[in-house]
Amino acid sequence: MSTTKDEVSKDTEKKFEIKNRFTGEVMISSNKTTIKEVCEERKANLREANLIGANLRGANLSGTNLSEANLIGANLRGANLYGADLSEANLRGANLYEADLSEANLRGANLRGADLSGANLSEADLYGADLREADLRGANLSKANLFGADLSGANLRGADLSEANLSEADLYGTNLSGANLSEADLYGANLRGANLRGADLSGANLSEADLYGANLRGANLSKANLYEADLSEANLYEADLSEANLREADLSKADLSGADLYEADLSGANLSEAELQNVKFYGKGGNTRIKKSDLDDFLEALGINLEE
Repeated sequence: MSTTKDEVSKDTEKKFEIKNRFTGEVMISSNKTTIKEVCEERKANLREANLIGANLRGANLSGTNLSEANLIGANLRGANLYGADLSEANLRGANLYEADLSEANLRGANLRGADLSGANLSEADLYGADLREADLRGANLSKANLFGADLSGANLRGADLSEANLSEADLYGTNLSGANLSEADLYGANLRGANLRGADLSGANLSEADLYGANLRGANLSKANLYEADLSEANLYEADLSEANLREADLSKADLSGADLYEADLSGANLSEAELQNVKFYGKGGNTRIKKSDLDDFLEALGINLEE
């Protein structure tokens, strides 16, 4: 019997064998003609299966137990994995283009470099998952749990992350341009150097988040909570910060040119060397708040120097 790289083998009678990734023992032996058919038939028993490089394109694996399975480089394009258990599975470099992973369990899964563009991950559990350098362009991650997930270097351009939990997630250098993060929880998240140009962060929780040097040009941050967030050297050109909570936020050296700060709370915010050219406060009708102790930095950012 010949053995392929993924240890899915066939004998002269076209018998497929699927082995355990850890022990090498045969888990499943089938006379089905394709690995896709084998997995669809025995989907309740694929825990720890070795499926490296398997062609499962369009497979119906909804509710399947694939926990700790080895799916490195597998082709799952358009597959139905609704509600599947992929916890601790290795999907590094897998093709999951437009796959349905809604409500799937992906806790601790390795999705590094995987193609998840256009995939449906709504309400999926990705707690602590490794998504470094993954392609998530246009993916649906609404209400997904990404607490503590590593998304550094991932491409989330145009993705839907509305109401997602991204608390303490690592989004260093991530591309989130045009993404929908409305009402998302990004408490303590690392967004250093992230590209959030034109992103919708309205009503999002970004308290204590690290946005140092992030590109938020034209982003919608209306009613966002940025309490104690680090926005130093961030690009907030023409961003909408109306009614945002910026109390104790670090805006030093940030570019707020043309930003909308109508009724924003800047109490205790650090505006040292910030740029506030053409910022919108709406004059007497506005209600932007700052502390008296921050007045000097505020006026300096506006290009106004007080004289005795």
